[in-house]
Amino acid sequence: MSEVILSVEGVSLSFGGVKALQDVSFDVRSKEVRAIIGPNGAGKSSMLNVLNGVYHPQKGKITFKGKTFPDMDSHEAAALGIARTFQNIALFKGMTVLDNILTGRNLKMRCNIFQQALWLGAAKREELEHRRAVEQIIDFLEIQHIRRTPVGRLPYGLQKRVELGRALAAEPELLLLDEPMAGMNLEEKQDMCRFILDVNDHFGTTLVLIEHDMGVVMDISDRVVVLDYGRKIADGVPGEIKGNQKVIDAYLGVAH
Repeated sequence: MSEVILSVEGVSLSFGGVKALQDVSFDVRSKEVRAIIGPNGAGKSSMLNVLNGVYHPQKGKITFKGKTFPDMDSHEAAALGIARTFQNIALFKGMTVLDNILTGRNLKMRCNIFQQALWLGAAKREELEHRRAVEQIIDFLEIQHIRRTPVGRLPYGLQKRVELGRALAAEPELLLLDEPMAGMNLEEKQDMCRFILDVNDHFGTTLVLIEHDMGVVMDISDRVVVLDYGRKIADGVPGEIKGNQKVIDAYLGVAH
């Protein structure tokens, strides 16, 4: 049992009369793979958006690495070590794989724009350091052969891998993955599962993921929290979740 790196306490989020999240609480332990699951409209993406500062909840608080926030903005979350990928790929399609991943180093760049333009001294050393870090990620994700290819020319599965690489470039302590397997075929899913587990093992990164493929969730997650209509209905290890009647009812539509 590792220490708790993230704690969500009594979070509620509404959009007008629509209650996206209702008094949701759970925690995430350091270096674990934590899954958030639930039927469509359960509030999963809303919760991820709360965790990285896109949405600000009306109630509740979030504690990350011992610091408590009533809410936080996206820049603050990134600076603290929280990165994410998106359900809909958000890459720069005209830029190469290498340059897309390099954008993930933005918060780690210390030289100003004038130093970077002249590319002298500290700016030169800094850029070379960032490029070395990016090349290591490219090797790790086994995409050396497409490093100079514009992202828009790549198949969907490889674009997802590039997006993962960009998130890793920020060297996050907590990585949020919004449906990393969505739209993939079986082989692409197997590759992504392997990379997620390797990220967790090799970098020691804590992962929180949303995923609809229950086989994937049960195979790679340490613990699972289940949402339904914005409420938490279950929380535990995969074996407990599989046999939970509330979870079964929610997915089959029996409860509603």
